Formats: sequence, structure tokens, C-alpha cells
Amino acid sequence: MTFAGVEPKETVSPATAGEVAALLRDTSGSVVPMGSGTKTGWAAPPASCDVLLRTGGLDRVTEHEPGDLVVVAEAGVRLGELQRRLAPYGQQLALDPPEPDATLGGIVGANASGPRRLRYGTVRDLLIGVTVVLADGTVAKAGGKVVKNVAGYDLGKLYTGAHGALGVVVSTSWRLHALPAARTAVVAPVESAAEAGQLASRIARSTLTPTAVELRWSEGHGELVVLFESIEASVTAQSQAAITRLGRGVCADDVPEWFGRRPGGDGDLVLRLAYEPFALPRVLDALPAPAVTTASACTGVAYAAVPAGTDLAALRAALAPYDGSAVVLRAPGALRAEDHWGPVPDSFGLMKRVKDQFDPRGRLSPGRLLGGL
Repeated sequence: MTFAGVEPKETVSPATAGEVAALLRDTSGSVVPMGSGTKTGWAAPPASCDVLLRTGGLDRVTEHEPGDLVVVAEAGVRLGELQRRLAPYGQQLALDPPEPDATLGGIVGANASGPRRLRYGTVRDLLIGVTVVLADGTVAKAGGKVVKNVAGYDLGKLYTGAHGALGVVVSTSWRLHALPAARTAVVAPVESAAEAGQLASRIARSTLTPTAVELRWSEGHGELVVLFESIEASVTAQSQAAITRLGRGVCADDVPEWFGRRPGGDGDLVLRLAYEPFALPRVLDALPAPAVTTASACTGVAYAAVPAGTDLAALRAALAPYDGSAVVLRAPGALRAEDHWGPVPDSFGLMKRVKDQFDPRGRLSPGRLLGGL
């Protein structure tokens, strides 16, 4: 098995945190953690991979306190399996990346959230505790098992989105939410980029509380979906109010097939875009044709499938005035590390100091982060 095109010298599948710690103590080469492999393209390929550390053996749900709305599960537990175990209690982990086979550790490492981030927040908001094995084999814990934890710094946020470069996540603690009793989607046509921004703004500035506001955009027109999840009476009232506020739309029992999925085929360059939410129309206009985009219209996050020959430097320059970025999630060919992430920011020096503090020998996921860290 390869990892992002890199052949590991050895692949291991530890079953306990102690085994992970022993591996890191006894190994001098580079170590790259991997869950189910759904997000290996979300960062630059590793500069080397002496050991590919598969976390699938860390697959236990170790604690669930339904009354406290907290669950503790190991890094190799798959999100879909966790949701199935929580459902009989009327509970959920309110994360919805498009890959149900994604592991909890991989979700943390990639900071992978879906459309419902609008209501429930991102991985950083729902993760309340984490156990990590550091590069020297030390087992470290951050956060706790209670939602309100104010002791010390929240290092869980630091590990989120680090792609395993600061430590190997072996266990996670999460804040849970109740499963909604009812759901309705308001689906409305969108005829221009400017109109997409206007309609999203109408919802954002209202008193409505949607779970998600998603846009699919291609070839100058699109479809807006406003999802409501709550008790039946609230869902009915809010969906009708949304139609009135938008001046259009129909109610549907479920979301369209494209909802929550990232666009693009094997030959496309797939990007994750981040920008100030007000700039949605300008972002849509900046994308080269033919592009297919799904955007969380009120949070400033979008995924775009663009032609393989797209000028990434020009696109990033167009997004820069809106505090924007474009990160490559999938590419049809090899890319340099700087092409994955884009220009190195002014904060790079701080990022390097953090990496040096946690992994002074640069053994963990080397080269995967911004600037080749």
C-alpha cells in the first residue's frame, strides 16, 4: 500500500496506545499515521515514509455517557459506525464529512467538517479531549471528558488539522447532540453569482436557525438548499419563513444528491476554498470554467472541481483580498508542496517553532504541512 503515492518501507497496525508509544520510541525513521485513507490527498505527500502507521486497530468506543452528551472513542473508530452506536440513544456526533468510512483520528487530523458546521461548529468546536502519542513515545492528554473544561490550554485544537505532524492521535472525546425529530430542506434556484450572495445573506441576517445553507454552482447558475432540523412544528414554520424570505423555493423531505458531497472526477483538480462569507459572489466569478462548486454559503467554505490546468497562483491572488485560500485536496498529477498549500504566510515562523517543539527531529508526517514542515 502507498500513501499519497509514497511507498512505505513498513506498515504497522497497533491495537493500543501503548503499542503506538513503543513504536515511536523504538523507531528512528519517519512515521506517517493513516486511518481509512479517505483524506491522504488533503496535504502534500510525505517527504519520506519509513513506517506507515495504520490506526484501524484502535477501534474501541471506550466510554459513552448519554446523560452528559459525551463519548470517548479511539482514533480508528469509523464515523459511520459511531453514529450507528449512538442512534439508539437518540444522539449523534454532529459532523458530516462526505466519507462515512472516515476514522475519528483522520477527521481530527484533516479538520474535516461538512455542511452542518453552520449550526454545530467544526471539529475544533466538538472535540473536547484528545490523547496523543508524541514523537518520543510520550502519551499526552489534552482536554477532558466534560464539555466545560477550563484547565490549561486547549491543545486539542492544535492537533486538529495537523495531519499527524505533531503527534499520533490515539483517542478522542466529543460533545454530542440530540438527533432531530424532523427535517425539511428548502430548495431554491439561483440564476447568478450576485443572486447567490444575496439569498445567502437574507438567510444569514434572519432569525432563522438552519442546520446548513449549501449552494451547488456550475456554468453560471445553481441551486441553494436551506436545511432545517428540529421538532416538527419548528421545521414547518421555519421552512415556510425561509421561502418567504428568499422569495422562492419549495420544501423537500430530503436534500438533493449533491448535498454534502465534494464535486469532481478523477481528472479534475479539487480545491478547498476559504474566504470571507460576504465574498461568495466574487469567489464564484473567480473560478475558471468549467468549474463545479459546492459551497457552505454562510460560512465561507467551498469545494471546487476545476480543470487540471488551472493557474493556482492566479486563483489564489484573486482570493487574497477576501482573506481567501485555495488548498488542493486532489490532483490528477504530481504537485509540488507549495502548490498544495499556496504561499507561505507571515505566521510560518510560529508554525515552524510549534513543529520543532513537538517533533524536533521532523519524524512525523514530514513535509505534509505548509512550507514543507
